[in-house]
Amino acid sequence: MNQEVIQSTVVPVIYLLSTVLFIFGIKQLSKVRTARRGNALAAVGMLLAIIGALLELGVVDYRWIAGGMAIGTVIGLLFAIRVQMTSMPEMVALFNGFGGIASALVAASVYWALVVQRSPAGKVYEVLGTDEAITVMLSILIGGITFTGSLIALFKLQGKLKKGQPILLPARHYITFVLLVGSFAFGGLAVAATASDSVVWILALGAGSLILGVLLTIPIGGADMPVVVSLLNSYSGIAASMAGFVIGNPVLIIAGALVGAAGLILTQIMCVAMNRSLLNVLVGGFGVTDGGGGGGGSDEYTSVTSCGPEEAAMILENAESLIIIPGYGLAVAQAQHAVRELADMLKARGTKVTYGIHPVAGRMPGHMNVLLAEADVPYEELLEMDVINPEFKNTDVVLILGANDVVNPAATKDPTSPIAGMPILNAHEARSVFVVKRSLSPGYAGIKNELFEYDNTMMIFGDAKKVLQGLIGEVKDL
Repeated sequence: MNQEVIQSTVVPVIYLLSTVLFIFGIKQLSKVRTARRGNALAAVGMLLAIIGALLELGVVDYRWIAGGMAIGTVIGLLFAIRVQMTSMPEMVALFNGFGGIASALVAASVYWALVVQRSPAGKVYEVLGTDEAITVMLSILIGGITFTGSLIALFKLQGKLKKGQPILLPARHYITFVLLVGSFAFGGLAVAATASDSVVWILALGAGSLILGVLLTIPIGGADMPVVVSLLNSYSGIAASMAGFVIGNPVLIIAGALVGAAGLILTQIMCVAMNRSLLNVLVGGFGVTDGGGGGGGSDEYTSVTSCGPEEAAMILENAESLIIIPGYGLAVAQAQHAVRELADMLKARGTKVTYGIHPVAGRMPGHMNVLLAEADVPYEELLEMDVINPEFKNTDVVLILGANDVVNPAATKDPTSPIAGMPILNAHEARSVFVVKRSLSPGYAGIKNELFEYDNTMMIFGDAKKVLQGLIGEVKDL
């Protein structure tokens, strides 16, 4: 079969199959039960896309390609094996960054090969065509922003950059606006210039995009990182789609558009869940004010009641209904299997057990769902916020495991609170509330949690896994 036939018939069919697998894979990722199968389908789709691209190129040096794939496979495998569940958001942020810089490098390589090397005297828009020249610039701009923005998000999630707190530069909005306008100007000048003159403008555009990624992310606090990670994921998809236009690859355009659209939809869902504005996310300074936050230390609490596993077990024994609210503390303690064991014991005694899942509990969207699925918690017991909230008033006991801001009544009762208007799980409406936490330290919002001082709330201080093991032992002895 000659190359012309391959490019005209075989490659389009492969690309079509790849696209269909991407769509079905993303669809199945929306449910815990089918997520693993969806991931496998998408992976097969990506393999087909790579094969199609190689067949379309025709004569290529497969040694470099095979070597690169082998190295990438080993690195990816090591990351996947060694990464902890609590570090998954950091890994996702890193992947977003790699995707963004890869798209930018693809666009830059096309520019270098077709313009600088082949037509150094011609104008960029004449050599590439106006549309393709613009997409080259956009891919470099968006890819650079995604790369450095994702690295900053990674460092914030790890607490290595001012412990995840916002970094507010003087006149940051004006600086960001000027740099953004300047980057568009650099791209426009590069498109209109000759190949030899455009190199300077391309370098200026690349540098501007990298700085923009930093400036757009450093003002954002750790509490808002789940939204930022999903937004950066969208950016990486848009950059990939731009790169697809640059190299004329339809499956890359489609795949990038799917990722970009899915990321934006998820970002909007996260914004609603945190009562944030998508516009504020896009322009930076998301969720912060010049006045800063702070507070929430143990010295702010005056009437906190605490107890041990023994007292809590006695109340749990007589409870007809229990809602478990998982949070980041559960993930840190790796206590998902212990909570499943406790739930099974209580269900065997006739207690109705469900789980209240807040959209932004943990460090990334779906964090708690994945964590509990790892312990084979029945998916039917995981109830979203809108479904579970009406149930709290008729619930005997709520067990909060490491969650903080997502159960803070200040969001609905204090209009001056930094989290005012943020939808929360109404745990405070239950008859009894147990909060398992290492200390009275604040959540990512950095504010006092009013729930800790409610008359129906008792704190159980300690590591979530150890506390749950203590509860399991006490329930067995009852």
